[in-house]
Amino acid sequence: MTPTIDASFDSHGTRCAAWVTYPEGPGPHPAVVLVHGLGATHEMMLAQYEQAFAAAGIATLAFDYRTTGASDGSPRQRLAMRRQHADVIAALDFLQSDARIDPQRVGLWGTSLGAMHALRVAGERSDVAAVVVQCPIVYGPGAALHSGIAPVLRMTPPIVQDMVRAAIGSPRKYLPIVGAPGSRAVVTAPGALQGWNSTAPPDSPFDNRIAAANALGLAVISAKRKASKIVAPVLICVSANENLMDVRHVYDVAGAAPRATVHSYDGDHFQIYHPPLVSTLVADQTAFLRKELHVQP
Repeated sequence: MTPTIDASFDSHGTRCAAWVTYPEGPGPHPAVVLVHGLGATHEMMLAQYEQAFAAAGIATLAFDYRTTGASDGSPRQRLAMRRQHADVIAALDFLQSDARIDPQRVGLWGTSLGAMHALRVAGERSDVAAVVVQCPIVYGPGAALHSGIAPVLRMTPPIVQDMVRAAIGSPRKYLPIVGAPGSRAVVTAPGALQGWNSTAPPDSPFDNRIAAANALGLAVISAKRKASKIVAPVLICVSANENLMDVRHVYDVAGAAPRATVHSYDGDHFQIYHPPLVSTLVADQTAFLRKELHVQP
């Protein structure tokens, strides 16, 4: 097993915990930043990608967003989309500054909501060499309304309370990130709670909370507007049975991105992290990254 090294970088004055996995040899190596989903932390399923990509000659940088997991920042679980976008940019800059990394061969890999950030950053940066996204959440309005208007109405009172608390400097009001259908959580799709738990080991620092006002940012963010500006080649791994968002939004992004390739897999949003599907996804992603990041045989 390739060792993973603890690291950290600064994002707007706050320390982000990070983990770097290098391939064998002195480098400089091609690399990808691993961008995780909503509320997820490094311990939640990323090791299998770190190890597979390192074995194929590709370094990885994983990190926890500010205010989550092993990273600093308060109030905890402030999952603001603009702040997470900035964290991805800081991670990319940090990786490109590493002497063991070739800054011309650095890409982005995003899963779930991390795909949103990866695609949006790639639409802003011409120095991103390749993009891989899986089970991508790419359109906030579509995800917010996927289970109907009732979950949105249930969240409205705590969102208002949290906005007032934030304005006056009081402790934040929280919502669960994921819950059972009918509960007052941001994500209540059938199977979502079990799926989320399947990615979190017992010792994971996953905190199933989000500052309630941040749910508004989730509801309006979109990767569609920036997709046409992505100059890098993009591999989009779609879950054919996606249960958190209508996949037509993913195909909208694929149609707009000039160099996008789409692969579809017969699983839902969470099954693609687990056998037997994960081995197929990792093999496809590795082949794509080796080609586009010019990894020598």
